[in-house]
Amino acid sequence: MPASGAVTRSTLRQQIADALRDEVLSGRLQPGEVFTVKQIADGYGVSATPVREALVEMSAQGLLDSDQHKGFRVHQFSVDDYCSMVEARALVVDGIFRRLALHHVYGEPLLSVRRRAEEAAQAARTGSLDILIGYDLRFWRELAALTGNCYIADFLHRLRVQCWVFAVPYLRGSEDISGWLWQGHEELVDALTCGDGLAAHAVIEEYNAQSVSWAEKLRTIAGPGGSAGPAGPTGPTGPDATARSGR
Repeated sequence: MPASGAVTRSTLRQQIADALRDEVLSGRLQPGEVFTVKQIADGYGVSATPVREALVEMSAQGLLDSDQHKGFRVHQFSVDDYCSMVEARALVVDGIFRRLALHHVYGEPLLSVRRRAEEAAQAARTGSLDILIGYDLRFWRELAALTGNCYIADFLHRLRVQCWVFAVPYLRGSEDISGWLWQGHEELVDALTCGDGLAAHAVIEEYNAQSVSWAEKLRTIAGPGGSAGPAGPTGPTGPDATARSGR
């Protein structure tokens, strides 16, 4: 459960939702873990109302399941769910590339995105998972924001958070993740900066292929329903994995 700490009253609901999302992304709240509004409220030292609002918001984002009698449960995405999310984000990213090309967004507007790309790629190379997740989410949100459509940016952000929620339990159980975390952020920005749509699509196609390949390895332990449990160091996301995982 999250450690207790001071949470200011301004935008309390959003602060709690952000904090709990970070707990899920960090792996401190595991898929399938059940908790109540009271437990969270006591942990943060706040009243039940903003906590309940935050949990309802997270449920709407697909991160939690609500159980009327037991409280809330961290949603457990299946391998099939993950593959569908990869397909969905691929379609969204393709639309983003088309819109950027239509509005001739290249060069200088991508400078801030490049900084995020460099930070994310460095974190991936060193296997710094918590840092990578933060910079990766910011990278894609800022890139999508260049379309000028907040709904596109928000939808892609939601998909990427869900992908990370699926992946984190497996990543935490691996002995060596730096060798196969996706590191193509800079390569993608290079292609977009030059206005090279074909190169950008090639980067993303490779990324998505790696993601699906990684997921299919998980399927070998998932069973018929496609729900794999977190793998340990010798599981499919450990040193035996041959494909880089594209979160």
